Amino acid sequence: MPLNPQSAGSTEPLARSDLDEVADRIDGWADALASGDAAVMGVDRDRSEPSARRWFIRLRGEDKAVTTVWLTLRQRTLHVETQFMPAPEENVEACFEYLLRSNADLYGLAFCIGAEEAIYLVGRAPADAVDAETLDRLVGGALAWTEEHFRNAMSIGYASRYRHGPRAG
Repeated sequence: MPLNPQSAGSTEPLARSDLDEVADRIDGWADALASGDAAVMGVDRDRSEPSARRWFIRLRGEDKAVTTVWLTLRQRTLHVETQFMPAPEENVEACFEYLLRSNADLYGLAFCIGAEEAIYLVGRAPADAVDAETLDRLVGGALAWTEEHFRNAMSIGYASRYRHGPRAG
């Protein structure tokens, strides 16, 4: 059976009223998250412009003290990203290989190279399918994948300076 890329959500841009409805769902989810999870250090919405549909969630971690996840609601998708680590300074190829091989085990997000060669975790979901479960999965995944891979990636990409050894397992 051929894969249907349209089955994961509409490819049509959402109307402003529909985007406002999705934004309201995200606001409700964010309010509940901010008041009920000890790992959440803060949840804010970018209100720099009236049409801004961008939130950021700061999460407490162990291997990486703070992970900030950005949610950006676009006309067709909810874009999710977090800066995972700065550009590796040593063993660059080995670090990239580790992260690319790790992508095969990730769900909903993937490692990529972003601005200034920094490493990001990014993902997206169809805007018309955004609900609390989707948000929990994506934001939770960003924290889980960061915690699982940060120490090893830093140990490779900053081998002479990173104070923790690789994570066992």
